[in-house]
Amino acid sequence: MLDREGFRPNVGIILLNAHNEVWWGKRVREHSWQFPQGGIKYGETPEQAMYRELEEEIGLRPEHVKIIGRTRDWLRYEVPDHFIKREIRGHYRGQKQIWFLLRMCARDNDVNLRLTDHPEFDAWRWHDYWVPLDVVIEFKREVYQRALQELSRFLSWPAQGERRHSSRYLRQPHGQRGQRSTDKPQQPAVTPQDAVACDAPALVTKE
Repeated sequence: MLDREGFRPNVGIILLNAHNEVWWGKRVREHSWQFPQGGIKYGETPEQAMYRELEEEIGLRPEHVKIIGRTRDWLRYEVPDHFIKREIRGHYRGQKQIWFLLRMCARDNDVNLRLTDHPEFDAWRWHDYWVPLDVVIEFKREVYQRALQELSRFLSWPAQGERRHSSRYLRQPHGQRGQRSTDKPQQPAVTPQDAVACDAPALVTKE
């Protein structure tokens, strides 16, 4: 489903843990990392599409998260021609997205990347809030910047000198526990709590 300008309606998901680090997924069999995202089906609202994509891509249900905020308007990016299938070139230009900022209320081991027969990700990690801007594929960078910047208004910022350094670590899909990815250097794991309160204070570090 494309609009008149050739953009596909889509949702993007920025998922926060109790430390306000963002969930960052590695695409299956690729050295490419991104936030969860997916198309809006005919008849769906952006919120309905977001919950469906959340479950299909990372195995979390509505009760596992709390919506903190969403972008006001569509954010668009164009996809370079060499990433577009030949049969839709000239019609498809890219994505227009509504972005949601979510608080994860579940445990880390509630994430399940193998819920469907066609998984999107094969590993994941937590990142500092602004780090994805440094590593996302180039043509998505501006949209990521705009989404992170707009949604940061829902978070409070630490006083100067209170910056915390987060641990980064990889999580493998269900059924692959104990196996660590060799794509990135190993980082100390954060011990997950039994549950994460959704009313945890929103505090992130702005670069």
